[in-house]
Amino acid sequence: MGIGVMFALAAGLMWGLVFVGPLMLADYPAVMLSFGRYLAFGLIALPLAWWDRAHLRRLTRADWIEALKLALVGNVVYYLFLSSAIQRAGAPLPTMVIGTLPVVIATCANWRNAARDGRLPWRRLAPSLGLIALGIGLVNQAEWAAMRADPEADLARYALGALLAVGAVVCWTWYPLRNADWLRAHPDRSPRGWATAQGVATLPLAAVGFAATWAWFGATGAPWDMPFGPRPAAYVGLMLAIGLLSSWLGTLCWNEASQRLPTHLSGQLIVFETLSALAYAFLLRGQWPGPATLAGIALLVAGVAWALRVEPEPAAADAHPA
Repeated sequence: MGIGVMFALAAGLMWGLVFVGPLMLADYPAVMLSFGRYLAFGLIALPLAWWDRAHLRRLTRADWIEALKLALVGNVVYYLFLSSAIQRAGAPLPTMVIGTLPVVIATCANWRNAARDGRLPWRRLAPSLGLIALGIGLVNQAEWAAMRADPEADLARYALGALLAVGAVVCWTWYPLRNADWLRAHPDRSPRGWATAQGVATLPLAAVGFAATWAWFGATGAPWDMPFGPRPAAYVGLMLAIGLLSSWLGTLCWNEASQRLPTHLSGQLIVFETLSALAYAFLLRGQWPGPATLAGIALLVAGVAWALRVEPEPAAADAHPA
């Protein structure tokens, strides 16, 4: 259990980096960030695939189809939503919306995996849900107030960013549940090999998407310097760093955690990603978060910590065997 929690913490520290990428490359469209990140991830995965070739040879056609689905929804589409949200609403609000994932995933797992992992009593989860909702509300209020004080702020753009962040939550609620299903069903398989398989599956998706973006910009006469935009060194360097640290190493750490922890617990430990992302974002801003934002973050952490204390109860069939 302790090793699983440490792997989840490491994954959160790696994943937090993806929230600052759209801020550091704010002049780049979200499609360039999503396809660029996963093109880098796929290319990094190729030599790793040779290293893990013994594990990859054991994967069936159905396993590769599952890896492709996970790569599409949990990688490409998720980051397209997230990077678009951050560029429109800034980092704190989308990060806090993503911060609901621990409880959203735990709630979905409670419905879906009760027979396997036990059932969390709803009455005991309610306080944590309330704390998390209040925390998100406080951060949103602080960001909204700052925008209202800025005469050049675009409130409609901010609202669209919040909506896109919800889309990212949908994608990343589906991903860990399906990923954990595969890992729990294959306890003899290597989590590292499965992370590499998802990287290999991501490569053709990202390559097609990048080529389609290039063709679209050319056909529409978009004023954009392909293939790497106006700051090629910054773009390529950041995509490679995020592809290696966040995509491959983060996925590896998360797979190690998922294989050791129940789904409802590992899902809640995604809070490490939220805290890391907020810390990186405010460091990038060069400012300390205000009192309302700090209170909101504290409530989010308290809500997740409360939920972590709730022990699952055996399903009725397990509690009273025939």
